[in-house]
Order: sequence, then C-alpha cells, then structure tokens
Amino acid sequence: METRPLDVLNRGRDKRIVIILKNEKEITGKLQAFDIHLNMWLSDAEVSDSEVTKKYGKLLVRGDNIVCASPE
Repeated sequence: METRPLDVLNRGRDKRIVIILKNEKEITGKLQAFDIHLNMWLSDAEVSDSEVTKKYGKLLVRGDNIVCASPE
C-alpha cells in the first residue's frame, strides 16, 4: 500500500507515465528515475501541445514545472 506520493511514482518506474506541465504541454514517456524534487528522467518521451507532438527519446523534466504526473 502506498503511503506517500513518491511511492506511487516508484511503482511507476519502467512504465509509461503522463506529465502535465505548467505551460499546459503534456509529456508521455517511460519513467526511468526521479528524485525528491520530482525531477523525472524519461525514455521514449513525447511532448504534445494542442497542435503538435514531438518525439525526444530521452528527456529530463524539472520538477518545478510539473503540475500533474500519473502512471498511464
């Protein structure tokens, strides 16, 4: 049973997650690692806005830009 938000993220390692940023962009990718500041390292990452989706492969997302993160 998860007791902390970080436990939920830890369970999501090596699985696809969805991240919503402050600028309303959405990032999906496979969670490789994260730290206590919620900086997240993703592989197979894709960044989407209302019109375009770009593939980036590996990506580091700074935790202070994240509004929401959830396992798919």
